[in-house]
Amino acid sequence: MTIGGSFDELRSAIDAGVIREVIVALPDTQGCLKGTRVGARHFLSGYRDGFPACDYLLASDVDMTAIAELFLGDEAARFGDFTLRLDPRSIRTLAWDPGTALVLGDPVDLRGDPVRVAPRQVLTDQLDALAQLGLAAFTGNELEFIIFRESYESAAELGYQRLHPATRHNVDYSLTGLEAITPVTRAIRDAMSATGLDIETARAECHPGQYEIVFSYSDAITTCDNHVLYKTGAKQIAAEHDVSLTFMPKYDMGEGNSCHIHLSLRDTEGRSAFARSDEQPHEMSRLMEHFIAGQLACMAEFTVMFAPNINSYKRMAPEAFAPSVAGWGRDDRTRAVRVVGAGPGLRIEHRLGGGDANPYLATAAILAAGRYGIENELPLFDEQAPDHTYPSLPGTLRAATDRWQRSERAREYFGDDVVDYFARAYHSEADSYDSAVTDWERRRGFERL
Repeated sequence: MTIGGSFDELRSAIDAGVIREVIVALPDTQGCLKGTRVGARHFLSGYRDGFPACDYLLASDVDMTAIAELFLGDEAARFGDFTLRLDPRSIRTLAWDPGTALVLGDPVDLRGDPVRVAPRQVLTDQLDALAQLGLAAFTGNELEFIIFRESYESAAELGYQRLHPATRHNVDYSLTGLEAITPVTRAIRDAMSATGLDIETARAECHPGQYEIVFSYSDAITTCDNHVLYKTGAKQIAAEHDVSLTFMPKYDMGEGNSCHIHLSLRDTEGRSAFARSDEQPHEMSRLMEHFIAGQLACMAEFTVMFAPNINSYKRMAPEAFAPSVAGWGRDDRTRAVRVVGAGPGLRIEHRLGGGDANPYLATAAILAAGRYGIENELPLFDEQAPDHTYPSLPGTLRAATDRWQRSERAREYFGDDVVDYFARAYHSEADSYDSAVTDWERRRGFERL
């Protein structure tokens, strides 16, 4: 059973005994869902007012370690609550968790004001600004993962090393050699379809054990909501099949996991704002040229919103189908921005993000950069320009965070509070890595230094 995004339908499902619990959740800084199970009857008694959640959910790293610099209130107010204001558009029934529905909430403070650094709110603010230009964004995300034969428990015991991918070799587009991954990928596809996510395509990818499932495009918020739900569900389904999967951008020296974001704009009449005309469906409008030019101008300063972890930058290398410079091209997968489609389907494919990208922040960064290009009428340079003439992208998390923190364009289009909050978050992540002793250091120095 799927519920069509209304509390009335959810109430009916609860009254019928179909839904017994509701997970109230929010996407955190890393783009992971955090939440609480609420009894169905209790949910009905309180959903209009929202539900409390500890504010440290937006002040912690991926290990759930609290970071003092990220707390939103003063020191005396740490580990208090904000309220999750529930969005009926996000309601989903979970096929892999029978009797359970999920609804996302946007945090508001004690005054009832939105918490602006919450990732879903960051995107909402960009969509609102885009609407002031008479435009709406539609997106579809392509997300890859690698399946391993080991369970999550076994993988942890092995230190996530010497794991066995679920296929023996590169199976890109292959229809054979998939015996070990077919049961879990079929279960994921079936569960997502039953949850209301429309599947377009699914296929094996380049790295052994790698797979990609592509869902139909939608408005930007719905696509991002589906994205984080999909990642959560896929991991749970893998665990039920006694295997593991990872979305990390670069597991080893092989092909990394990407998150390619397809994006188009429509005007208030629902017409493509990217296609020049019905008579020239393949040709870009001037607005689309400005939008792409904005991507190229801002990409180096906004990189950290697509690549938020140390591992993100291991994926970004020349000839790796992951960009290291801010270039564009028509149907060119080696470029950071690829132009594809025609007419209503004319769109960009933004190829910078890896499997760890927070979809709300990455999409917000695309929209902010696009607005910058539109509002300043930036010209689009020749796609055939040599790579060395394109702006280079930062190569480490710390360098990308520094570029973000110093960016006047980021501060203009996101606000000082958002820029400083994420700068603190990513600097904290870089500091954690700098203080860690790695296996590489032990292998290199244990005996010979």
